[in-house]
Amino acid sequence: MSDINTAAVLHGPLDVRFENIKIPDLGENDVLLRMGSVGICGSDLKYWKLGKCGRFTIETPMVMGHEAAGTVVKLGTKVKNLKIGDRVAIEPGVPCRMCDLCKTGKYNLCKDIFFCATPPDDGNMCQFYKHPADFCFKLPDNMSLDDGAMLEPLAVAVYSCKRGQVQPGSRVLICGAGPVGILAMQVAKNMGAASVLLTDIDDHRLSTAKTMGADYILKVNTDDPKLLAEQITTIMGEEPNVSIECSGVDFSFRTAIHATYPGGSIVMVGRGSFDVTIPYTIAATKEVDIKGIFRYANCYPAALAYVSSGVIDVKSLISHHFSVSEVVKAFETASTPQCKAIKVMIHCEEF
Repeated sequence: MSDINTAAVLHGPLDVRFENIKIPDLGENDVLLRMGSVGICGSDLKYWKLGKCGRFTIETPMVMGHEAAGTVVKLGTKVKNLKIGDRVAIEPGVPCRMCDLCKTGKYNLCKDIFFCATPPDDGNMCQFYKHPADFCFKLPDNMSLDDGAMLEPLAVAVYSCKRGQVQPGSRVLICGAGPVGILAMQVAKNMGAASVLLTDIDDHRLSTAKTMGADYILKVNTDDPKLLAEQITTIMGEEPNVSIECSGVDFSFRTAIHATYPGGSIVMVGRGSFDVTIPYTIAATKEVDIKGIFRYANCYPAALAYVSSGVIDVKSLISHHFSVSEVVKAFETASTPQCKAIKVMIHCEEF
């Protein structure tokens, strides 16, 4: 094994540098991974463009990457569930395991969680990366490292549908036909949703959603959320009783409130404004439950089962591949609408 550990380090907006970092020492329950595939997420794009995402701001240089998979090259002394050579998907959020949130299964909300590539925590866009073995999920032979990296956005989709209580017969509205929106559509269909409609402003993404199983697609061509809600109801034949907002656009959140059937649920996946203006009275009088999500908890096993069984297709969402030496080009591609990127995958084997 090489002593060199090159990493893609973000120093600030549009400032990515290749640096040699220390190969980490292992704790007794850790594994060392030779990194393989790392996907670019919407949050990664915000850090790259702006140096911040939501309430998190880069104040010191940070190794990028959190949608990832790699190969085990070294084991901690107490690791029993993995062996050298195993290929694994990495669940990037590692909680304290001791607080009340962790003990009640809400470990994604742990105040002391380590989460890859969320300031101040380094990510895994590097040659060698250390991670606790119990947050690494062994990939079966029929899954690639690319598939493994896609389990991260799929886990978001699984959690979103769980929070929305999608069930057989549900009518589901998904705002935003990006990777998480399209994956949420597939999960909802597999949970028994009777119909799923996706909205977006991008024709290519809507076409991809339709190809991958959406019952309905609708291009947004109005700035009136009530009018869009009426269009959604007309197309679906009835109001959706679960709405999953994946675009991070305030307009879509307002649309979901107008569109959702009384007593239904709205799940906030995207990150809009801190102080968004919403039709509160409409939500209250319809008794619509507005639910936030923060990442996911206990969803990787389901995501792995969906992909390994062939029930959910993640490969078709990977539109572009780059070696890590092309990281700037990869981020430019992911952020340029003309490139028609859905999911951009970076390959760390090519450092």
